[in-house]
Amino acid sequence: MTSSRLLVTQMAAKHFDRIALLLGQLDLRAIERVFVRLGKARDSGATIYLAGNGGSSATASHFTNDLAKAAKRSDRLPIKAICLSDNTPWLTALANDEGYERVFAGQLENFARTGDVLVVISASGNSPNLVRAVELARSRGVITVGFLGFDGGVLKGLVDECVWIETEQGAYEIVEDSHSALCHMLVRCLTEDRPGRKILTGDNP
Repeated sequence: MTSSRLLVTQMAAKHFDRIALLLGQLDLRAIERVFVRLGKARDSGATIYLAGNGGSSATASHFTNDLAKAAKRSDRLPIKAICLSDNTPWLTALANDEGYERVFAGQLENFARTGDVLVVISASGNSPNLVRAVELARSRGVITVGFLGFDGGVLKGLVDECVWIETEQGAYEIVEDSHSALCHMLVRCLTEDRPGRKILTGDNP
């Protein structure tokens, strides 16, 4: 076996084994609570906002697409989902004029209403712009959800609901892959939550 093939084989086994281990340790009650929050927002016609930076921005954008389009297969009300990372002109205007920490909160000020949901995706849990967005959201009666990694950071203690991929600092690839799998699983649950099936209450044993 060549050295490059050996390297890939070893790294792939280590990477995928680690992801499988972390996903197997996830708090299923926390995931259920997030599912209930998203389902109730859908059923009430509320809006779900999503935000992240870097790789987590791409995850937030992908999750928005799946919530708004793929979950329509449930034959329930369509989900109103907006990714705050996607409006580049507005985001850069806010960053230029008010500072990068305001790029998400500045958008939420125009829309956020009681009963809406904000999902923030962050490996570190410490991004100032996500912290500001959560603070603004909570002041407007918006439910806040965090998909976090590492030690959970500041956001772990700020959000209403948290799904935490606990890792050492700097394990971005592992956390981001796990967040992507979590998003896909939640969309699958929302898609299967069809009319005639009672939505979970969060009080299930």
